[in-house]
Amino acid sequence: MHASRSTQKRSAGLGLALLSAFAFGGSGVAAKPLIEAGLDPLHVVWLRVAGAALIMLPVAWRHRNLVRERPALLAGFGLFAVAGVQACYFAAISRIPVGVALLVEYLAPALVLGWVRFVQRRPVTRAAALGVVLAVGGLACVVEVWAGLSFDTLGLLLALGAACCQVGYFVLSDHGGQEGKGGDGRGVEPPPPLGVIAYGLIVGALVLTVVARPWGMDWSLLGGTAGMNGTGVPAWLLLGWIVLVATVLAYGTGVVSVRMLSPQVAGVVACLEAVIATVLAWVLLGEHLSAPQLIGGFVVLTGAFIAQSSAPKPPSGPVAAGAGAAAAATGSELSAGRASH
Repeated sequence: MHASRSTQKRSAGLGLALLSAFAFGGSGVAAKPLIEAGLDPLHVVWLRVAGAALIMLPVAWRHRNLVRERPALLAGFGLFAVAGVQACYFAAISRIPVGVALLVEYLAPALVLGWVRFVQRRPVTRAAALGVVLAVGGLACVVEVWAGLSFDTLGLLLALGAACCQVGYFVLSDHGGQEGKGGDGRGVEPPPPLGVIAYGLIVGALVLTVVARPWGMDWSLLGGTAGMNGTGVPAWLLLGWIVLVATVLAYGTGVVSVRMLSPQVAGVVACLEAVIATVLAWVLLGEHLSAPQLIGGFVVLTGAFIAQSSAPKPPSGPVAAGAGAAAAATGSELSAGRASH
């Protein structure tokens, strides 16, 4: 009986992890037509984050004690994992293909290991080093360095910025996870992931409001249509997908899947996010990648998987981390946005 329940739990967890990867992977495909229709990338990000924050307000109220217990962690998640990652990613896909932007972002696990080895001066395994080499080599194939970078340089730098924002959040969350005492000196349990997500979205929305200045947005565009590979799609429908599916559903199912499985297993499934995003962009947006780029993408994901599987665990136990594959790199209970995306 126990084995049967364990199998059912694992199957359900895998299903939720796949759903989360699909939901996250569809964010760029839905956002790019809105950007091409005339919306500024920052405005699209603000609409996504602010809409999701409104939906998550009841969760934030339920975990309101986090504001007192983990203010630095909430600020870090909002600034880096929400505002930083998504702003850089959406700005990147306005200039380069969705799949390429997401694959560049998957350098984050390798960059985390670089921080651990060269800044914290903690040892890393040979397998982790191999993962870094594979990720960087695969990325060279994705961007076709032999052709002198066949993609927009600024777009690639923005995608790299999204990866760096993930690293910044991982570093902050590692320190935040070591704060084991509350203001009254008593021990504080690891923060509930959904609470961190809710407040991260709220913080991200506040930051993006100042940066994006949505009052200057052309709101009439949301009542029109956006072209998706020659087919007109209502802009409000794409926005609804981004907010409800690619953000709220993606984060929620991702968190639950990590708790039903393990961070490592959920991280492997999360690697499919880049594959899903690339396939959806190919089918729905007509963004075709060459054979070397596809091979490079596979190598990037392989390297990211090895890197995150070999990453040293934080010394103080689980901490909240970003979405996507990099969640497994930090031993987190949160699934990513990318942080991801």
